[in-house]
Amino acid sequence: KQTEDNNSTKCIKPETMDLKFTSSRKYVSISVPSKSQAMSPHIKSVDDVVVLGINLSKFSKPTQFFICVSGVFMFYLIYGYLQELIFSVEGFKPFGWYLTLVQFGFYSIFGLIELQLIQDKRRRIPGKTYMIIAFLTVGTMGLSNTSLGYLNYPTQVIFKCCKLIPVMIGGVFIQGKRYNIVDVSAALCMSLGLIWFTLADSTVAPNFNFTGVVLISLALCADAVIGNVQEKAMKLHNGSNSEMVLYSYSIGFVYILFGLTCTSGLSPAVAFCSKHPVQTYGYAFLFSLTGYFGISFVLALIKIFGALLAVT
Repeated sequence: KQTEDNNSTKCIKPETMDLKFTSSRKYVSISVPSKSQAMSPHIKSVDDVVVLGINLSKFSKPTQFFICVSGVFMFYLIYGYLQELIFSVEGFKPFGWYLTLVQFGFYSIFGLIELQLIQDKRRRIPGKTYMIIAFLTVGTMGLSNTSLGYLNYPTQVIFKCCKLIPVMIGGVFIQGKRYNIVDVSAALCMSLGLIWFTLADSTVAPNFNFTGVVLISLALCADAVIGNVQEKAMKLHNGSNSEMVLYSYSIGFVYILFGLTCTSGLSPAVAFCSKHPVQTYGYAFLFSLTGYFGISFVLALIKIFGALLAVT
């Protein structure tokens, strides 16, 4: 409250209010920021979904869905081809965890570069959440890559066809979602249909190695949890795709590096890859690049439409 010399006119400013005590010369200042000042950049753009520099928010929902699905199909087809190509290198099969380490390293670099290109670089999702997501990401990708040392690629695809079911279960327990009988029946029919379609090819010879089956099953369980945790965290804190990739994969890189160092699995892998740099690091770079692009579209699908539709 400000008093003019004639003590006849009083006005109150919304930005700053000074309360004057007559018995003292001390002043208490209460600052009330204006509406534009109080609203942080990421709150103003709460509905913005940016993928690889493209703001999808200006498109309609069907167009967003088409763009994301097209990106997932295009990049993950290349990703799957390169993944099988790397494991076709003679003697590389025991080094699935090292490939995951290299992949996480590339993802962290790509995420850091993309994060530097956007305006708001602040971390919005809590660190504890990222530690959980990183652990689950290490589990799903590391176990999936390692399972290829025991299973052929068609067998891995057969198991991944069942991914929709554990994702639904995870949605019930993690996010408290409820699915009706139509949703559950559709998921079961889709999973069985995909398995039947894969097995219908007479050239496909599944290799149901017990160790490989256990590894891919654990990978699917981790995958079911991670999608729901990512959806909950991104919607609750409005985290960006680049932020999610950078922090989850950089923390995951530390996890894997620590594990390989403790199990003495790092030196043999480095020695082998140094003898075949093009077939290992060269393919791994392209493999990681296409995977990074693909996961950016997956995260956009999760943020806009939810984990269940993204997996579908």
